[in-house]
Amino acid sequence: MALLSVIRRWHLRDGMPIREIVRRTGLSRNTVRKYLSSDVVEPAYPARKTPSNLDNYDEILTGWLFRESRRHRKQRRTVKQLHRDLTGLGYTGSYDRVAAFARRWRQTQDEAKRLSSKHVYVPLQFAPGEAFQFDWSEDWVRINGVKTKLQIAHFKLSYSRAFYLRAYLTQTHEMLFDAHYHAFQAFGGVPQRGIYDNMKTAVDKIGRGKQRQINKRFYAMVGHYLFEPEFCNPASGWEKGQVEKAVLDARHGLWYDAPNFTSLPEVNRWLEQRCQLRWQETAHPEFRARSLAECLTDELPEMMSVPPAFDGFVEDTKRVSSTCLITHEHNRYSVPASFANRMVSLRIYPERLVIVAEAQVVAEHERVFNRDKRTQGRTIYNWRHYLTVVQRKPGALRNGAPFSTLPESFRLLQTKLLKRPGGDREMADILALVLLHDEALVEQAIVKALALGESSKEHVLNCLNRLEQPPRPQPLKPPPTLKLVTEPMANTARYDNLRRTQHEH
Repeated sequence: MALLSVIRRWHLRDGMPIREIVRRTGLSRNTVRKYLSSDVVEPAYPARKTPSNLDNYDEILTGWLFRESRRHRKQRRTVKQLHRDLTGLGYTGSYDRVAAFARRWRQTQDEAKRLSSKHVYVPLQFAPGEAFQFDWSEDWVRINGVKTKLQIAHFKLSYSRAFYLRAYLTQTHEMLFDAHYHAFQAFGGVPQRGIYDNMKTAVDKIGRGKQRQINKRFYAMVGHYLFEPEFCNPASGWEKGQVEKAVLDARHGLWYDAPNFTSLPEVNRWLEQRCQLRWQETAHPEFRARSLAECLTDELPEMMSVPPAFDGFVEDTKRVSSTCLITHEHNRYSVPASFANRMVSLRIYPERLVIVAEAQVVAEHERVFNRDKRTQGRTIYNWRHYLTVVQRKPGALRNGAPFSTLPESFRLLQTKLLKRPGGDREMADILALVLLHDEALVEQAIVKALALGESSKEHVLNCLNRLEQPPRPQPLKPPPTLKLVTEPMANTARYDNLRRTQHEH
């Protein structure tokens, strides 16, 4: 570069002939003429090609990158995952080589289809305790060996960047309300604002600009926790970019080494522990000397204390069938027989179903999720709900489906009673005892009667009465006997003196 500049200056400015320039520089005459005739001041040198361990895998890696670019963004593998796969094929080079290759490939693709920029962004800054961002995502885990799709609720504090994840099977209202309470408990307080997209569980209708018709149940939850909801513009996920990035980071980092779980509560316990561990290990992107957990302590004084959990149920009206069942999500649940063919109110919680009638809770069941909509679903019975029917129809005990869930002692007694005439009526009367007595005591009475070898209603009642009798009071202990401290003296003369005094009067 310096020699080219000197040659051009000697000839074009100082008028030095080419022969003199050749003599001074030692270059050939043709080379000097080429430099002088070219308009390029800076010479172009061919790109340097150095051998790399990646040379034998560049076609494979190019094919992988092209395939990943065609996938949905949620399903794409990261460069770290591609490096691991190359290592499995025998690649011994570093991750930096693979990352540089992927970066060059993407730049080439972007240059080929480069368009003018559509949006201009402004960096956002939040004060401690000011806002949190929320979003849903889908991820897969193995529960009892079965690959299960979960709906993950993501929360992220905008200042400290502390995040919280909780898994559910659906994205319904009751799941959304439950996720907010657990997130606020994990953070230790409630921020001033919540930033959401226009999800159906929060927004019923999108108006012009920032106008939203907010769902009534969602608004009730917001009023309970006393924070202000804020909704992004449609198709503007960058307005809550922190939680959008957290969804991507969790998919390729948090879930990578997820174990095999036995239940959904175990998944949520594992998630909460992983989140709190990441708070300690992850440095804040702006305050790099501090961790997310340390920045979270700055937010705690600015956040409101967490109130009691919002009663976030979804209510629905159901008609009880003649078999004392209601249907919810393709599953059937039993109701007390006195409400058959009547309307009841069903309150849906994330993990349970509560049936209300006449302003009272009449039944409660653990919620069952049916993942395959094509199947008929399950039927969940409570045999106590059918006791009034059995009193009128004792023969139903023999093949009644609800009574297949009786405790072992009840079933053993039933097997013995049904072998003799009138045993079904006798068993129906024994089962009715749980309506008037403690069920645990009735079961103890049955066990005691079976242990004595007597399987009859009279013996069960006898054992039950003995169990319900109050314990005998302990005998009263008499007080200690009185002890004479000063013994009287025998003095018969005192009596004679008394007689003499009365005679004189």
